[in-house]
Amino acid sequence: MAVTLKDVAERAGVSRSAVSRTYTEGASVSKQTRRKVEKAADELGYSPNALASSLTTGRTKLIGLVSNNFHNPIFLEVFDLFTKGLQERGLRPLLVNLTDEVDPENSVRMLRAYSVDAVIVASSTLPESFAEGFREAGVPVVHSFGRHVASPKVNVLGINNIEAGRMAAQTLIARGYNRVAFLGGPESATSTQDRHRGFTEEVNLHPDVTMTTSFADAYSFEAGRTEMQRVLAEGGTAEAYFCGDDVLSIGVLSAIQAAGLSAPDDIGILGLNDMEMAGWENINLTTIHNPIKQIIASSVELVSAMLKDDDRFPEARLFACHVVERGTLRPLK
Repeated sequence: MAVTLKDVAERAGVSRSAVSRTYTEGASVSKQTRRKVEKAADELGYSPNALASSLTTGRTKLIGLVSNNFHNPIFLEVFDLFTKGLQERGLRPLLVNLTDEVDPENSVRMLRAYSVDAVIVASSTLPESFAEGFREAGVPVVHSFGRHVASPKVNVLGINNIEAGRMAAQTLIARGYNRVAFLGGPESATSTQDRHRGFTEEVNLHPDVTMTTSFADAYSFEAGRTEMQRVLAEGGTAEAYFCGDDVLSIGVLSAIQAAGLSAPDDIGILGLNDMEMAGWENINLTTIHNPIKQIIASSVELVSAMLKDDDRFPEARLFACHVVERGTLRPLK
């Protein structure tokens, strides 16, 4: 039989309400009573019922963790960091797969059914309107890896993808590449659009540099491999490619190697994210570091703060990127 609140109360010699207050955040209980309750609970092996507590406090401490790209292995790292960070603050992550879902109303309806206290949208591809749908429904929301805007309607944390695209072009041009290419993820993704814009703007500042553009169907290994196979079959490849994402880059690298070519000897490859796999010896991908750990830690901090003060004004937090030198680009001259 499970140990109940009543059992703890009888062992501690206090009322059931005293036990309840001991495990209710912010409730008034004397130090002496708390010690008695905790000692009795420890002796009996009692753990407070989170569901019962939520009925008393009106808080479930459930945080909806929403993503729409489960094909990209970077999100294994993302989910690991988010779940650890939330649990360390006494919050409970609820992972929700919204692949192919673009209507925020359906998502709001689903998460309300779970009675979540707040939502984290962990996506670099969804538009601003998606996260804003939760705010309009009265659900506190943070958009991690979202599109940077000067005056956000919800909390947005991430990198400036336009600047990341510029950094990528500068990196290739600084290494003497005159024929460069942008091979991005889905053309509809906000991150793809912004990275492409920044890359194009920087290339246009260099009249002696030419550029081509193509898009993969998804941010996935197979999509990157398939798109690069198509490019290779048509001929006229660029000297170096900014692939807009590490997992795309690894797919592109696979297609190049299957064609009997190598990076950087035949074609240069630059990724973005600096996922763990990018540093593996057999991949050794030159990439742009996305400070994912800092973004997630800041997102968790913001969610926790919003639960205490739901009148906080939305803010945009930008995080800086830098190039990680490995082995798929020529060295700097």
